[in-house]
Amino acid sequence: MVSACACAPVPAGPSSPTVAARAARASPSEAGSSALPVLPIGATVVPATHRLTDPDAFRRASRQGRRASSRTVVTHLWTPGGDEPPRVGFVVNRAVGNAVVRNRVKRRLRHLIREHLASLPGSAVLVVRALPAAAGASSSELGADLVRCLERGR
Repeated sequence: MVSACACAPVPAGPSSPTVAARAARASPSEAGSSALPVLPIGATVVPATHRLTDPDAFRRASRQGRRASSRTVVTHLWTPGGDEPPRVGFVVNRAVGNAVVRNRVKRRLRHLIREHLASLPGSAVLVVRALPAAAGASSSELGADLVRCLERGR
């Protein structure tokens, strides 16, 4: 598309040092030393085979599972008989915060739980319910509370 004045594009001038420094901090370096791990496109933190999507299983785990609670999370671990892999589901209600906060808490919990999938018993159904304190907790606090609840729930 041609501009109305038919001017040739002019290269941008040098930016100020503060703008250049801000841009350098905001974008990962070319050496690949970004602070966040790079996941392949389409990769999920919790594999689909380990996701709990059945409403009846959520209900059963919440009602019949072993309950353990902490300041930030409550876990319900139900171990029905079967050959299925362990499955995990998350409940983060509006009391935790607005949609942005709730999704951030879910992402952090999914990231933390993936380390513990192998330690869950076969065919286990784990429901992790976030409490309002989870919104302000650090990842290390969430991780410590999650580990404590998993150890108590076994």
